Amino acid sequence: MKTMSAMLVGFACVAMLVTSCANAQEAAPAAAKGCPNAEKMGWHLGCQAYSFNRFTFFEAVDKTQSLGLHYIEAYPGQKFSPEKPDAVFDHNMSEELRQEALAKLKAADIKLLCYGVVGLPADEAESRKVFDFAKAMGITTICSEPDAEALDTVEKLADEYGINVAIHNHPKPSKYWNPDAVLAAVEGRSKRLGSCADTGHWPRSGVNPLEAIKKLEGRIISFHFKDLNEFGKREAHDVPWGTGICDVEALMKEIQRQGLKDIVFSIEYEHNWDNSVPEIAQCVAYFDKIAAQLAK
Repeated sequence: MKTMSAMLVGFACVAMLVTSCANAQEAAPAAAKGCPNAEKMGWHLGCQAYSFNRFTFFEAVDKTQSLGLHYIEAYPGQKFSPEKPDAVFDHNMSEELRQEALAKLKAADIKLLCYGVVGLPADEAESRKVFDFAKAMGITTICSEPDAEALDTVEKLADEYGINVAIHNHPKPSKYWNPDAVLAAVEGRSKRLGSCADTGHWPRSGVNPLEAIKKLEGRIISFHFKDLNEFGKREAHDVPWGTGICDVEALMKEIQRQGLKDIVFSIEYEHNWDNSVPEIAQCVAYFDKIAAQLAK
């Protein structure tokens, strides 16, 4: 009887393994489809590398590629690669590391379009280092939360380099948690200054993300796109898009109404850090499904 029971347990384990492998094989092609319908609308869906902050920048590129996406937003301070874990990806990288990063991105068919959140001080020489780095790496948007006294310098450099600066909204008590603060900062300034609209940090601060996007019409440059499990709680965490409280479909409809084109949506998934790719894949699939409906 013991032998027969052991055999049955063994068969069950094999069956579970086969089923698991089959499910993985089914999930992989779905994840690799990317976002073709969103691309047709001029919406570039990619990953904020911070989603993979337990990993290196090179691994973040690999994970983004596995999702079928072609865009990434880097952040300063991430470990560079498994081979060079002591090196850091940021605007102070050596020329050698920059070239290695560009080669990695090219091989993966991924464009590095955004960089941040990074400091842009009033000290022009220090801020210029970030803009020089952005120009060298092909970055089109720098995400930052500059102090009021730095805005003149930021505006000057944004126009000089032809690079956008998107003001990001971390939750309370950060200075830009309220969209009114972003609007006040960019009022009367170059159109290269605008909002990096973080649709998850707003509800953490008790702000309705749909109303925030409406308020920022005409000044949105990029997105950190999210859906959360709870409203009004700083500790709320990300969930697959369309399953939380952010009403992602309504956000996408409003973005379409505003006529936003050639804009980057960075997936910043701040949950299940060690194994977030399957949930991010659900976000990608949902985003492209809604984009297909909106395109009709």
